[in-house]
Amino acid sequence: MKKRIFLTLALLLLLSGILAGIKVLQIRRMTGQAARYTPPPVTVTAATVQKSTWETLLGAVGSLEAVKGVTVAAELKGKVTRVAFQSGDRVAKGDLLIQIDTSSEQALLPGAEAAVTLTRLNLQRADQLLAERIISPAEHDQAVADFRQAKAQAATIRATIGKKTIRAPFSGRIGIRQVDLGQILSEGQSIVSLQQLNPIYVNFLLPQQQLAELRVDLPVRVTSDALPGQTVEGRINAINPEVDSATRNIRIQATLANPDEKLRPGMFVNVAVVLPAAEQVLTIPATAVLYAPYSDSVFVLDEQKDEHSGETHQVLRQQLVRLGTRKGDFVAVESGLEEGQMIVSTGVFKLNNGQTAIVDNTLAPQFQTAPTPDNN
Repeated sequence: MKKRIFLTLALLLLLSGILAGIKVLQIRRMTGQAARYTPPPVTVTAATVQKSTWETLLGAVGSLEAVKGVTVAAELKGKVTRVAFQSGDRVAKGDLLIQIDTSSEQALLPGAEAAVTLTRLNLQRADQLLAERIISPAEHDQAVADFRQAKAQAATIRATIGKKTIRAPFSGRIGIRQVDLGQILSEGQSIVSLQQLNPIYVNFLLPQQQLAELRVDLPVRVTSDALPGQTVEGRINAINPEVDSATRNIRIQATLANPDEKLRPGMFVNVAVVLPAAEQVLTIPATAVLYAPYSDSVFVLDEQKDEHSGETHQVLRQQLVRLGTRKGDFVAVESGLEEGQMIVSTGVFKLNNGQTAIVDNTLAPQFQTAPTPDNN
């Protein structure tokens, strides 16, 4: 019985050893195959690192402001007897806007003018009588005072009539009317907005460290979602003499031509100040960059010769780079690349260092410094 148990155990151990040996041979074979396995090359699009000349731009967000803009208001109280404009009209300087009732002043004016005429004649007679020493200087002074007082009274009535005849202080575009015919206006009550829209100002802020690069008459370019695909050009007309102590920004104002009046006060726009010095930069497509918290990188295509077959392959090498400004579809590279190097231009997130690659630019996108994509 014991001999049979011993033989059984021996057979089991022998079978276990045979199975273990077979498994080891299989693992070694699989390991060898994995070591000899070469993954197929990945198909990529490629672009060349190029040297370009870029304008130096200072970007900011600005707000539009009318060169001249007021809310026309009533200076004196009274009833509106005439409204001489329609909302949205263009008006010239001096055009009548609102007429307030002046019937009382018109009734008083003839009497005041008659008093002026009478006191003028009395003054002329007093001048003759004083020259002949018929009246005293005091009587002559009274005639002078009466004449001046009558003139002042008439001038006051005319001034009141003028203040109740409200005219456009300058040429521009009228807004929405805020009064109606027959309405009783109080002093200072708003009537309508008047804005001069051509030209128009744009106000924006830039950091204080850029102050040395700024000067009056530098060109600016303005874009807005209100004018898709259009760029409005202008020039800096004023730089604030003081820096904001809270933000350390300096306020700048530029003047823009606005003949179509599509730019309106209060709109926000994107502003780019064009500096006179151009910049030589190395540029690559922005889609070629693999962005990461520790450092940005690109995949450079290097030629490598296979030791066994002798064939030359394109191999990916991940290269850390330091980026500069961005313009359109391109980004400037400050360090890490050299002019003429070939890099992968798209799909870099799925690549690995050391992969072999095949370049196929059949479906490569067209990169531009000023792209105008269709709104799909």
